[in-house]
Amino acid sequence: MTNEEIAVKLAEYSKEIGSIKHRLDRVEREQGVIHDLAISVKELALNMQHMIEEQKEQGRRLEALEKEPIARLSQIKTAIITALSTAVIGSIVGAILLLA
Repeated sequence: MTNEEIAVKLAEYSKEIGSIKHRLDRVEREQGVIHDLAISVKELALNMQHMIEEQKEQGRRLEALEKEPIARLSQIKTAIITALSTAVIGSIVGAILLLA
C-alpha cells in the first residue's frame, strides 16, 4: 500500500468515525429522553395509586353519610313504637287499676 492509499483509507475511516460519533451522540440524547420519560411514567403511576386510595376513602365516607339518615329514621321509628307501646300499656294498666 502506498502512502496515498493509506491517506485515502485514513480519510474514509475518519469520516466513518465522525458519522459514528454523531449517531452515538444522538442515541445518548434519545436514551436520556427515554430515561426522563420512564421517570415521569413512574411518578404518574404513583400519583394515580394515591388518587385511587383517596377515591376509596371518599367512597367509604360517602357510604357512611348515606347510611346516617337511615339509622336516624330507624331510631325515630323505634322511639315512636316505644312511646306508643308505653301509652297503650299505661292505658291498659290504668284501666285495670281503676276497675280494681
